[in-house]
Amino acid sequence: MCGIVAYVGYRKAQPILIEGLKRLEYRGYDSAGVVVFHRNGLVVRKSPGRISALESLLDDETAAGTCGLAHTRWATHGAPNMVNAHPHLDGSGRIAVVHNGIIENYRSLKKYLEQKGVTFRSETDTEVLAQLIGHFYKGNIEEAVRKALADVRGTFGIAVMSSEEPDKIVAARKGSPLIVGVGDGEFIVASDAAAIIQHTTQVFHLNDGEMVTVWSDGFRTTTFDNVPVAKSVSELEFTLEEIELAGHEHFMSKEIFEQPDALTNCLRGRLDMNEGRVVLGGIARFARELVHARRLIITGCGTAWHAALVGEYLFEDLARVPTEVEYASEFRYRNPVLDEGTVVIVVSQSGETADTLAAAREAKEKGALVLGIVNVVGSTIARETDAGVYLHVGPEIGVASTKAYVGQVTVLTMMALFLGRRKLLSQTETMEYLRELSAIPEKVRRITAQSDQIREVANEFKSAENWLYLGRGYNYPTALEGALKLKEISYIHAEGMPAAEMKHGPIALINEGMPVVFIATRNSQYEKVISNIEEVRARGGRVIAVATEGDAQIRDYAERVFYVPDTPEPLQPLLSVVPLQLLAYHAAVLRGCNVDKPRNLAKSVTVE
Repeated sequence: MCGIVAYVGYRKAQPILIEGLKRLEYRGYDSAGVVVFHRNGLVVRKSPGRISALESLLDDETAAGTCGLAHTRWATHGAPNMVNAHPHLDGSGRIAVVHNGIIENYRSLKKYLEQKGVTFRSETDTEVLAQLIGHFYKGNIEEAVRKALADVRGTFGIAVMSSEEPDKIVAARKGSPLIVGVGDGEFIVASDAAAIIQHTTQVFHLNDGEMVTVWSDGFRTTTFDNVPVAKSVSELEFTLEEIELAGHEHFMSKEIFEQPDALTNCLRGRLDMNEGRVVLGGIARFARELVHARRLIITGCGTAWHAALVGEYLFEDLARVPTEVEYASEFRYRNPVLDEGTVVIVVSQSGETADTLAAAREAKEKGALVLGIVNVVGSTIARETDAGVYLHVGPEIGVASTKAYVGQVTVLTMMALFLGRRKLLSQTETMEYLRELSAIPEKVRRITAQSDQIREVANEFKSAENWLYLGRGYNYPTALEGALKLKEISYIHAEGMPAAEMKHGPIALINEGMPVVFIATRNSQYEKVISNIEEVRARGGRVIAVATEGDAQIRDYAERVFYVPDTPEPLQPLLSVVPLQLLAYHAAVLRGCNVDKPRNLAKSVTVE
């Protein structure tokens, strides 16, 4: 959600701010704005819509300053219009604020300030914060921010500047990520490293409850209570080239086709083919706790939740450990039972998902061992969990997750084999899984080669407004993920469910011509799936199947078939999801949808 970029240094701020905002477009937004210091005051330009609309408002005044803030807003409080767009100023026009997150007690703060004579212009909670900082401002912007935050409840990542201290930016974080890029005589504060990477690879992260003041040649980091905090600068682990389109029309397409290389990187150094074991250094010191775990709980949101469902099958099948999957958004609100011997695994691409982070904190508070599976190195979940495993699939820009999902499933597969080898799998069995797992990247490449064929099918069915995705066993989570991809980016209504559940109610939805996607790979429930296909055909549904190479029989039942290479049943989700990603992508493009920036969605959901 929302993007923050702030710059102070020796260069003109405006080009850096705008370029940074463009790097954050993938996060989802509906308005944008910028503020820079020029001559004796703050110059603000903001607009609803895309950054291109904001650029048309920029002029010589905004171009001159060397200190400024910029923001892309994803509306929470108030409609996406110019008045509600960030930055927000206090009543005096001296203080500017950009903010990600939600101020939960903004109504009471607003009432207090109105009693003090403050007049509000917008419907936002952020303006309340700007006015509150202005209320406390006595010539020291750092102290004013500190006093204001003492009264604030909620989640936030903020950047603040004052016209009376034009070479200084204050940033603070509670629940919403902020990263500080350190250059030579300049600093860039941003909500995502993508806005920084073009200018510096030297960064440090703010933790919850920390604030930083930066000026052109230095910085100071403290807690909200003004206790100094030492920060070590680290190197970003991705390059600018990794977040460019590299000849693809969309990031989603690029990332689907990158999956073979992404999976190779995810597996690299982790499969010991000589010893028949998985090497996961991030969790090795907790191997004993995992072996003796009585129960696993895996939690995540959206696509990560679907990966967690695959994990449930994997851990119970390969390691015989009772496993439950929880929506992270519900986890901490239902007083979960976390008795001794429970291990919690949290799954998040960004490592900043607010609901998942809250679940991790709840689990730790209740004494559970908490492991993280994240993609972004140095993210909050990576820092706050007891241990974990990085995906190493490279940055994912497309809002609809593709390569991060297969990375999550791959890591969960390796974790299940890591544990299973220590509990019940023989070396020979483990070795066979490792051989098959190492072959997955090339098999994914063979599936992506079918893109043109899949596009033809998408074109045939693109006008249908209701779809079903059905699968059994390991293929049930894949059905859910396939349906989610379609509705996320093409805005087609789609439902995923276990194929056997269809006849317990949803079969009433099937009418003449309705597309029904079956994941029908050769596995232990193949014959049952064929029976479910027959039920759909009898009611006029049009069947699209994902099937195993060499299965000629399936063509007697399905109108269209996407073939995937054969692999052991526990590994099938890594292959069967790929044609569904391509199907969703092509359907969205053919329907004229904005694939990389779907409406109402954000890449990293950092508010509850």
